[in-house]
Amino acid sequence: MQKLLKNDKLFNIVVPIFSAILGMLVGAIIMLIGGYDPAAGFSALFQGMFGSPKNIGEMIRAASPLILAGLAVGFAFKTGLFNIGVEGQLLVGWLASVYVGYALNLPAVIHIPVAILAAAIAGGLWGMIPGFLKAKFKVHEVIVTIMLNYVALYTTADIIKRYLYAGNEKSYKIQESASLSSGFLSDLTNGSRLHWGILAAVLMAIIMWFLLEKTTTGYELKAVGYNRHASQYAGMNVSKNIVFSMTISGAFAGIAGAMEGLGTFQNMTVLSAFTGTGFDGIAVALLGANNPFGIIIAGVLFGGLNTAAPQMNFNANVPSELVEIIIALIIFFVASSYLIRLLLTRFSKEGK
Repeated sequence: MQKLLKNDKLFNIVVPIFSAILGMLVGAIIMLIGGYDPAAGFSALFQGMFGSPKNIGEMIRAASPLILAGLAVGFAFKTGLFNIGVEGQLLVGWLASVYVGYALNLPAVIHIPVAILAAAIAGGLWGMIPGFLKAKFKVHEVIVTIMLNYVALYTTADIIKRYLYAGNEKSYKIQESASLSSGFLSDLTNGSRLHWGILAAVLMAIIMWFLLEKTTTGYELKAVGYNRHASQYAGMNVSKNIVFSMTISGAFAGIAGAMEGLGTFQNMTVLSAFTGTGFDGIAVALLGANNPFGIIIAGVLFGGLNTAAPQMNFNANVPSELVEIIIALIIFFVASSYLIRLLLTRFSKEGK
């Protein structure tokens, strides 16, 4: 136990697992207080996640944008920034990918990467705005990114109304050559909407890891995040690194939007409210300890919880909103990692 408490890397792995267990336990207590059967509720929840190939396919499908949203948040965290604007960056990336997927006539081997690249550029540019304001004018990125979420929501809605749905068109579907959907994956998972976007999510996680851990640029980005004054004294361009970090973070978020536009929905309709995926990315990044591979696991977990929540209601008569409570509890315990360390320290001392 003492070895665990002294090893920060090992502790960062244990805390999310312990937090998930605690979240489930407290969720069970809440079910009991509410007069529901926790065993039936969790049985229905796990059945909704792993009970059939279709459920597994839907869980992985839902995980793709969550992983990328988590990478966007985690990348900013790693470099000392707090990107609350993932939702807005996701929306502009979604719009860009759908437009390219609809407007261009290209072979699939070119069309799909170009559409994803367009989403990354759109999200990156949207993320660059708060980065530039932070670097040049010391405007806090939290305020700017929150406000830009609303700008993105209403701007994309206006563009869709004016141009995409102009005339008598009732749908604005992308061309087959830009689609991430797969008949093979759908058949493999008994008709789920699973698409190839999960490969893009895993690839982006590997790229994030390589950039931060194996390159000089990544070292500079993390150094600026740890101590900007020391980095500047060492000769690093702090302003450039802040802008670059937010741009890369926004690019990840933009690709998350492409997963929805090119994969799940094949189009983009007028949204009157946020999707929630960008905000869930904060929770995914926290549960994954801002580690790219931890974020993949957390994204799959959250994808499963979100897709299986209705089954709790249908099969066990447990309100699906309880899943949101469980998710909130898990994040609460992750954020209270110092408390978990304290509890484990006391337990270790009493065990002697």
